[in-house]
Amino acid sequence: MPNIPENTDEPADHGYDRPSKSQIKRDMLELQDLGKKLVELSTDRLKQLPLSESLYEAVRQAQRTTSREGLRRQIHYVGKLMRHADANAIRTQLDIWENGSREETLAMHRIEALRELLIKDDDALTGLLDAYPGADVQHLRTLIRASRKEAQTNAALHAGQDPQRKHYRALFQAIKALNDSTEQK
Repeated sequence: MPNIPENTDEPADHGYDRPSKSQIKRDMLELQDLGKKLVELSTDRLKQLPLSESLYEAVRQAQRTTSREGLRRQIHYVGKLMRHADANAIRTQLDIWENGSREETLAMHRIEALRELLIKDDDALTGLLDAYPGADVQHLRTLIRASRKEAQTNAALHAGQDPQRKHYRALFQAIKALNDSTEQK
């Protein structure tokens, strides 16, 4: 049986002090994917990012490229230039743009659900007024009443007739204005 020393003081990486080839390749591919996201952005959004002039021009060139192979090569070049860019700052800004729209969508869904509740339930207005004490009660009651009438009229329409949505939309805008006014404070 061979004699195996039990020296566990040495690190398990066998003396390597830099990333493996596999890790370098993963990092490179990650930067290329980030470069692809940059190519899909509008010019206005690109200008808001911390890009060097050469990287900005390379991305704009990729956006103008129509051939498949040319685009592939240009994206590789963008990925190469990304090695010298502040990738974390770019990722952070892209994440803010992406998640910001999700938050706005969720807020719109909450407003829509509240509108439906106000139209169906008289007690919902009391809850809304508790949440927004400065709200114009008379205006909201008028909009709710008009939206209910509009819903009844729309329910009686024949197939092919367009439903009216004027008061329905006005109620949504009133709730949205209440929501926006509290967010600004």
